[in-house]
This record gives sequence, structure tokens and C-alpha cells, in this order.
Amino acid sequence: MERDVHFIGQSTAFLDAVERASRAAAVRRPVLVIGERGTGKELIAQRLHHLSPRWGEPLVTLNCAALPETLIEAELFGHEAGAFTGATRARAGRFEEADRGTLFLDELGNLSMAAQERLLRAIEYGEVVRIGSSRPVTVDVRIVAATNADLPRMAEEGTFRADLLDRLSFEVITLPPLRAREGDVAELADYYGRRMASELEWDRFPGFSAESMEALEAYEWPGNVRELRNVVERAVYRWGDEERPIGEVVFDPFANAWGLRTMADAQIPPALALPCAPEPNVAVAPSSLREAVEAHERGLLLAALERLRWNQRKVAGALGLTYDQLRHCLKKHGLHQGRG
Repeated sequence: MERDVHFIGQSTAFLDAVERASRAAAVRRPVLVIGERGTGKELIAQRLHHLSPRWGEPLVTLNCAALPETLIEAELFGHEAGAFTGATRARAGRFEEADRGTLFLDELGNLSMAAQERLLRAIEYGEVVRIGSSRPVTVDVRIVAATNADLPRMAEEGTFRADLLDRLSFEVITLPPLRAREGDVAELADYYGRRMASELEWDRFPGFSAESMEALEAYEWPGNVRELRNVVERAVYRWGDEERPIGEVVFDPFANAWGLRTMADAQIPPALALPCAPEPNVAVAPSSLREAVEAHERGLLLAALERLRWNQRKVAGALGLTYDQLRHCLKKHGLHQGRG
């Protein structure tokens, strides 16, 4: 399998999902892959194909969310010349392209009801009819579908065909989110960190500092593995020093010093609410509004740091900042070295 198709992880939840995919690969039945964005649904589809008897045949992918509703049926089933405006010549659909192989339908929940009906017929009878034609074409296609939508709920609400769901759910593989994969964050961070270091032609990968690794493991990862890869590779690239462990991780690349929320806007949990900040400790009256604001900001930081014993994570939460935003502020005011 290709370099980007590797599965990295050691958690039980993750290994169980991969093992289930490996067992399902040998059968011809449809498989439904469920998971949040970035959990690796397409990688599971590739595994199902490459470990199946169809591994030498085409693996064809269609993202059902990437096309307007009016074009999905034409993409899936093909069309004849003149079937609709712009159809200047006949074209085979994805079903015909995937004949004897595997068809991966990503974002299945976006299919229209009309497309769902035609898809059900194709699965049940192994026949597709191009738009503008009355002649069915026989195909032998194994269906793998993926979604992060709640298809059973959609079936109850009537927005997804219950009979199609029954046909697709011979096997359902649910991929765990990264936050539920105990111990895998460190494994993935090391893997992608080493790859990025190699791409940068470093002689060695210094790893992450204890503080950085703690931040990585404490993060919720709403974008799962895809987000972790970006965060880790960005951290290695920005650090630029192969001799020292990576000590800074940026989770939000859009965060900037000019977009920080003020104390009035920050939502501070009651348990972490701070007393009134002391007056800025300046020897002379500030000569400009900027100096006054910076002095007041420094006073707020010092008050929070002293109250919470310089625990930067607690301080960030108390001030309504991300950890990276707090680190930027500390460097700005010369407080990043600690109490000294």
C-alpha cells in the first residue's frame, strides 16, 4: 500500500475498527463506514479494496457532497449524448468505470432521494441505466459508502431511504475519533513529526518537549488525524531547530495578536474569575494610549499568573485565551521565562 495509506495507532478502539475492515474485505457485500471528518474513512475504503479479491481492479471514488444534486445521477450512472443541456457526447458513469472493482461513495448522506432510488436498484439488480437511455448495462461493483451523518435518524425522518440503508449496512465500521484513541496522539505526532523532519532534510528529529506533548494530548482534535497532521507538521516547520525539542505548537493558524479578545469579551468561568487587576506598575504616566493599554495588559497577566501559581494552562482558561495566544502575550511582555 502507498505511503499515505498507512494506519498508525495502537489503541484498542482503533485496532478493532481496522481488524473489522480487514475481515470484511474478503466478502462482496456492501460496507458502510461511519466516522467524523478526518478519522480516515477513505483509508478504510482503500483497505477494503486492496485486501479484497478485487484488488487488481479499479477503485473509483465519488464525493457526493462535491457535486450539485442535478449532476450526481449523471456522474453515478452516466448519460447519453443529448440527454440534457451540455451533454454533447455519451459518457460512462462511475458504476461502469468501477465494473469488477469497488465504488467508494463518500458523504453518502448528501444523495438526493431520486439518486438513492437508482442506487438501490443498481445494488439489488447489478444494472444501471444511463440518463437518456432505456438500455440497462450490467455491472459487477462492490459498494463502500462513508458518511458522518446519522443515517438511521435520517431514515426515520424520511430523508434517507430505509431500504437502501438496509442494503448498505451489511457491515458497519465505526471509526473512533482521535480523542477516544488512548495513546495514539503521541504515536501519530512522532510519525508525522519524523516525516516532516525528513522532508526538511534534518539529520535528526528532536521530538516534542514535555510541555508541547502535554498540549497535544490535552487538545480535543475536532478535525481528528487530518488536523493533527497539520498541527504537527506546522510545528516542526516553524520550529526550524533540529537540536532542541519542539517547544511551541500552534493549533489555530488563524490566531494572531491583533485578534485577541479583550477581558470584557472573554467568557471567564466563575471558578476562575480573577479579582480586580492591580493598577499597572509603571514609573511614570504613559505617554500614549498604546503604552497604557500594554501596561494594563501586563498587569492583568501578572495578576493571573501569581494567582494561579504560573500554571499557564489555567491562566489561559481564566483569561479566555488559547494556550498559544497566552504564550504570545507572555513573550510580548517578557514574561515567558517564568517568575524571573
